[in-house]
Amino acid sequence: MQKFSNEYLKQILPLYENAVLEAKKYQTTLAMPPGSLGELLEIGARLSGISGILHNSLPKKRIIVLASDNGIADEGVSSAPQSVTAAQAVNMTRRLTGMSVLAKHFGNEVLVVDTGIKCEYDCPEILNRKIRNGTDSFLRGPAMSKEEAVRAIETGLELADMAKNDGVSVVGVGEMGIGNTTTSTAVLAVLKNLSPEKITGRGGGVTDAMLSHKKEVIKKGIEINKPEKDDVIDVLSKVGGFDIAAMCGVFLGCAKNRLPVVIDGYISAVAALCAYRLCPVSAGFFFPSHCSEEAGYKIAVSELGLSPYLNLGMRLGEGSGCPLAFEIMDAACAIMNEMATFSQARINDEYLEEIRNEK
Repeated sequence: MQKFSNEYLKQILPLYENAVLEAKKYQTTLAMPPGSLGELLEIGARLSGISGILHNSLPKKRIIVLASDNGIADEGVSSAPQSVTAAQAVNMTRRLTGMSVLAKHFGNEVLVVDTGIKCEYDCPEILNRKIRNGTDSFLRGPAMSKEEAVRAIETGLELADMAKNDGVSVVGVGEMGIGNTTTSTAVLAVLKNLSPEKITGRGGGVTDAMLSHKKEVIKKGIEINKPEKDDVIDVLSKVGGFDIAAMCGVFLGCAKNRLPVVIDGYISAVAALCAYRLCPVSAGFFFPSHCSEEAGYKIAVSELGLSPYLNLGMRLGEGSGCPLAFEIMDAACAIMNEMATFSQARINDEYLEEIRNEK
């Protein structure tokens, strides 16, 4: 695995703009009013920009779930015990969780990766990339060292390389870790210079009193550690988690390998934002699945210049939006590959010239 560095980031190249333009030109020949299939056309054009070819397919889909515990859970910010992280990570491999049931239904691969699960478990199907047994509470100092943050990112880069080598066509990025809406909100608050009061949500579900406490914990943690908002590694190390840092690495690694990669919900979006801050051109490879109910979600994806494809009131995380997004991306490929042109449909499209000229 290539070590994470500025030199690595320079290897991430933007979309092939000529291929994007060619795809958009081809779409104007399809037998429909201009732009009438909306976001499906944009997806199709971006997939061409990634691959450099007009007609694409996504036969092999993989959801990579980064699992880790967060020391901040010791501060009473979550209703669930940390043992749930290990239990659900195991259940994912058995295709029993919300995400993995959907993945099984659609025939997607699921790879669960331990980057810092605290509790013991017996499950050889989980890939062991443990950095240590969870981060520290950021109320008592940094959640991790900068070296650990980089190591977590490098884990994500490795997983993206693995996907490319395995012939995966598209990757989805999910997570499992009690307390990670707290860490992701802390990261977002610092990166966007926002008050935790405005963007802290209920995560997996907390009472009003716990929500108020959660906001105060995030505020104090930022005050104690004073992360530098323009230094992503510093922010991740001080108030982040192994899962978020590794997810950031997956996003960067997919961009470097020219693999389309799906953003799941809130935590995934914050990790994608971290990747974007490290390398802005990487966002061209990101595809947003669904709108999370968490308050900070729209703030994170808006900086990426993206809008989610679905609004289903989902707030589970795990990567649960990825199987649904994969199907939408398949639909975009079908339009590009199978829809008739005006010529093939034997329709004279001269009646659209005035509309096209206005656009």
